[in-house]
Amino acid sequence: MSSERDPVALPLLEDDRAALRADCGSCFGLCCVALTFSASSDFPVNKDAGKPCGNLREDFRCGIHRDLRDKGYRGCTVYDCFGAGQRVSQGTFEGRDWRRDPATAQQMFEVFPLMRQLHELLWYVTEALTFPQTRPIAADLERVLAETERLAQGDPEAVAGTDVAAHRQVVNTLLLRTSELVRAEHRGRGGQGGKGGKNAKGGKKRDRRGADLIGARLKGADLAGVDLRGAYLIGADLRDADLRAADLIGADFRDADLRGADLTGALFLTQSQVNAAKGDDGTKLSGSLHRPGHWSQA
Repeated sequence: MSSERDPVALPLLEDDRAALRADCGSCFGLCCVALTFSASSDFPVNKDAGKPCGNLREDFRCGIHRDLRDKGYRGCTVYDCFGAGQRVSQGTFEGRDWRRDPATAQQMFEVFPLMRQLHELLWYVTEALTFPQTRPIAADLERVLAETERLAQGDPEAVAGTDVAAHRQVVNTLLLRTSELVRAEHRGRGGQGGKGGKNAKGGKKRDRRGADLIGARLKGADLAGVDLRGAYLIGADLRDADLRAADLIGADFRDADLRGADLTGALFLTQSQVNAAKGDDGTKLSGSLHRPGHWSQA
């Protein structure tokens, strides 16, 4: 790995992505105001973008934080801003909150979702740099990490004018290469049947990128190293499944049963995805993720 890493990227690697973890106490409740949500299984009411949630207190804290799931706000317990909230509140807008300085409100609410996307990319690229298999592309990863951080450090006008979609395409090319390099050693191992992981012909594992696996019965499946990018795993039975080194970027794990599953070393798995699923003490996670409070005990 290059020893000439850009100084703006270095702290993110040394501090284990601490700056990319939500610090709600340093945020002006932006996810509770800037975003919209609709009455559904995740929210009990409708809320327009720019309108404060009825549970947001004057100190920008949630008035029902401990009871969110019981009161129907499951979506709040799943959402993760990757630290964008405190970045926008304390950095981009230098501590000026939208209540005391209403003139900042519209722009702040516009910048927040863009910053959230940039921070998500910072999380992914920082993770990519932790894999020894990515040494051949480490210099390129470091460059996009530094560029993403530079974009995130912009003033409100600069961030608002950032073409995040175009930048994401550049980053995604390297994330795809990361996935290929890390998963290479798992590709020839078995299939996707039950325990043991071999299909009827004992052949190579089949990638399931973007696959519709809603409610799929995958208990004990060998999915190690499989490409599950963007797969729909809503309500899937993944108990005791092997998901080590599987590419899980963008996979939908809402109500997926991960009890006893092994997700150590899974690529690009986020806390939001983990929060959306069901698991227990037997579910194995990488050190950068924590076990949600609503998970059951084994």
